[in-house]
Amino acid sequence: MDRSLYVAMSGAKETLQAQAANNHNLANASTTGFKADLAAFQSRAVQGPGYASRVYSTTGSVGYDATSGALSSTGQELDVAVQGDGWLAVQAVNGQEAYTRAGDLHVDSSGLLLTATGHPVLGDNGPITVPPYSAINVGRDGTISIVPAGQQASTMASVGRIKLVNPSESELQRGDDGLFRTINGEPATSDATVSVASGVLESSNVNVADAMVQMIELSRRFDLQVKSMKTTEEDAQATAKLLGMS
Repeated sequence: MDRSLYVAMSGAKETLQAQAANNHNLANASTTGFKADLAAFQSRAVQGPGYASRVYSTTGSVGYDATSGALSSTGQELDVAVQGDGWLAVQAVNGQEAYTRAGDLHVDSSGLLLTATGHPVLGDNGPITVPPYSAINVGRDGTISIVPAGQQASTMASVGRIKLVNPSESELQRGDDGLFRTINGEPATSDATVSVASGVLESSNVNVADAMVQMIELSRRFDLQVKSMKTTEEDAQATAKLLGMS
């Protein structure tokens, strides 16, 4: 009975973790550029002395869904979306280079180009700063052009180019802050084939309907594991009663 109890207990524990990952995806269904987490169950044998008669379940991330989210037009000049594969380079809190698909950008009071979450956008020579302007435009190659404040509309000046990269999916991993980084910690090289569109944003690629179905399925699976543990307890009590009578 201890084996059935252990299997049910570990299954319930891992089901809760899978539910947490699924709920995280649901919570980010409206987050710009979000990539859904992928989780999977695995069976593993318990290591140690004795017979190999115990198996427990584990669940963990097996990466992320790399498909692109839908594009929505915003008309905002600093809203950009990567076309196809690729990433925008930003500076994480620790100063290291990281990557995101969230292109809802803005310029702060000091002229620094930031993402909506406050991460500086990187160019070829570090964080991009934008002088005072009366008009701004982001080209397909990430080049940022402005009409300087007080100048004629025909006067355009380039102030930097967003670093666009395209490492393979296997080279990237998501951090706790939601940003992606290369597994080896080295900055990815710029890729001239990556392009962006201005005035649009990429939505989350989370399929809400699928996530809701998954949430219901995991909830039922957890209930089944709990019921199995209760049944095991009842069987153990009945067995103890029979032994006591004998």
